[in-house]
Amino acid sequence: MMKTTIRKATEADFPAILEMIKELAKFEKAPEKVTNTAEQMNTEKDFFKCFIAENQDKQIMGFALYFFAYYTWVGKSLYLDDIYVKEELRGKGVGTMLLKKIFEVAKKEKCKRIRWQVLNWNTPAIELYEKIGANVDNEWLNCDFHISFS
Repeated sequence: MMKTTIRKATEADFPAILEMIKELAKFEKAPEKVTNTAEQMNTEKDFFKCFIAENQDKQIMGFALYFFAYYTWVGKSLYLDDIYVKEELRGKGVGTMLLKKIFEVAKKEKCKRIRWQVLNWNTPAIELYEKIGANVDNEWLNCDFHISFS
């Protein structure tokens, strides 16, 4: 396996993270839904945390972006909003390394649960999540309400 380092993302990483967010949206068949910008990420950086996976040449291979949340049934939780590994680097353990880092943070922060979503057709991701012991729940549906400021 190639040498991979997991580190905290910095503002300098936001353009690369945004490009991977766009790659993820394309993979998820919804590229038009990305409205975020690197500038917006910089303005809103206090609302999320992010880890970067990079190789020995300092090339970014993937990321895991998360925030803390409170769920009434269980209490303090970590919400993994996105985990993404560049397509050509999948299957090499990078995603597992990012997940392990997220689990470490959740444990250190005394979170009761880690939650994330996966599309029901993303079989490789579902298999990885089940392999690590995650419960993939297909009972709950997402509800989104988008706010317009115009």
